[in-house]
Amino acid sequence: MKKIAVLMGSDSDLPVVKAAFALFREYGVPYEAHVMSAHRSPEAVREFSAAARERGFGAIIAAAGKAAHLAGAVAANTTLPVIGIPVKSSTLDGLDALLATVQMPSGMPVATVAIDGAANAALLAVQMLSMEDAALASKLDAKRAAMRAQIAEKDARLQKELETL
Repeated sequence: MKKIAVLMGSDSDLPVVKAAFALFREYGVPYEAHVMSAHRSPEAVREFSAAARERGFGAIIAAAGKAAHLAGAVAANTTLPVIGIPVKSSTLDGLDALLATVQMPSGMPVATVAIDGAANAALLAVQMLSMEDAALASKLDAKRAAMRAQIAEKDARLQKELETL
């Protein structure tokens, strides 16, 4: 199975990104995480991104706040799928990071999840890997079925409560 790379622009992004790690463990997907800055260590970002496919990665998640150029810097150096997580900062509540992540030029796509949306970034990466992994696809299908059942149970409880109002 291919692995997922998670790059953080700063170690301060770790509390947000931990949600992705939990999902990777839940689905049994191998991953690596690194701190690399598009601005402070651009050579490391370039080298990592350019070699990611050969190192067995299937997708790269890039989490960054403020100027949030990490996902774009990664996308510029690989043709692997790149998923950006805009991280909320104290400056503009993450709007700056969201705009920086979604406004990529033509030819450099970055899939972007919600501000601090590490769980969805991880699920999107797992879904990408599941295109070539039937067992992983089955796990995703089972999780979705469990979610549907949970919602049906909640609706049934609501309907029962409405009868008493």
